[in-house]
Amino acid sequence: MAMDDPFSAFDADFGGKRTPLYNNYRSSPELVRIQHVLAQALDARAVEPVSKTATTIAGESCAIWDFSSPEIEAQRLARFVAGEVKAHALGPRDFVLLVRQKAVDYAAVLEPAFRAAGIPLRNEAGTVGAVMLQELLAEEASELLVKVLRLAMTKRAGRHWTECQEALGALRGISPEDEAAQAIFARELDAQATQLSADHPEPPASKADARTIVDDVLCFVGRERLIAVHPAYAQGGWFEKVVEATAVHLHGSSADAADWTETLDTYEGLHAIPLMTIHKSKGLEYHSVIFVGLDDGAWWSFAGDQMEATAGFFVAFTRAKQRVVFTYCAKRGARTKIATLYGLLSKAGVQTIQIA
Repeated sequence: MAMDDPFSAFDADFGGKRTPLYNNYRSSPELVRIQHVLAQALDARAVEPVSKTATTIAGESCAIWDFSSPEIEAQRLARFVAGEVKAHALGPRDFVLLVRQKAVDYAAVLEPAFRAAGIPLRNEAGTVGAVMLQELLAEEASELLVKVLRLAMTKRAGRHWTECQEALGALRGISPEDEAAQAIFARELDAQATQLSADHPEPPASKADARTIVDDVLCFVGRERLIAVHPAYAQGGWFEKVVEATAVHLHGSSADAADWTETLDTYEGLHAIPLMTIHKSKGLEYHSVIFVGLDDGAWWSFAGDQMEATAGFFVAFTRAKQRVVFTYCAKRGARTKIATLYGLLSKAGVQTIQIA
């Protein structure tokens, strides 16, 4: 449970001295201004930051869009994103659709509309095996698998070589300054990449094939090393759950892929807009953030702990670099219980736009 004023309590307990951080290198000036209004709701003494990023879009940086139905909402959002991608030469991963909960319900309506607009939408709050997809993509074992396979299956793999050598070298405890050890490891890495390419020239045709590939990579990476470096892997069978989910996702990603590049692109979702929960957006950043469903139904627990919910709302808002859009549809619920959030947005000058 979040404390009402954690900063003052920390100051009192530890004699803390606050050092304001004035510069914001992620968000545009208008978004930073709105962020400050939200920050003050959490800490009245919050220092107003200065944006160090230029605005690159035309029109409102933040707005609330009211829709008459979820279907129209999906169609308009899909058209909007498709237009932004074309106008600003952006990629699908420059956008994110955030929901409070029950992502699968939103995906059922949103996915067909985005597919029709020519932009796949991927529900990263869904599960693969026993692991949520957005968690799997952030797992060290999954990330290392992609790095090694990119190196092995790409003809011109300079960047992938560097990433692999740095990541696996660090895992093995090889110092960047130890040239002799780095040279030995480079030869091992080159031999392993060549062997993987020879053993698995095509993406996996079955889950069993995918599991064999994953096991081959982990054998080289070192299961024991991974578990030693990441204590969570030694608890409750989590490592095996991640490995199994990795194999399932690798096989699923190869279903419609012509080669390894397409398989790994699909694995990482490079050509699909992610749909995820607000909670899992922490630490990420996007050109445009679209909050779908700013209503009482999605935020049913708001009244029970407004400070914690507002803090989560603030963190998600700060993921955006250029634009934030909130959507509301009366058919999903009212917005009286979360009037506080709407009040904060209104205080920041965020306008509501009615869309038929």
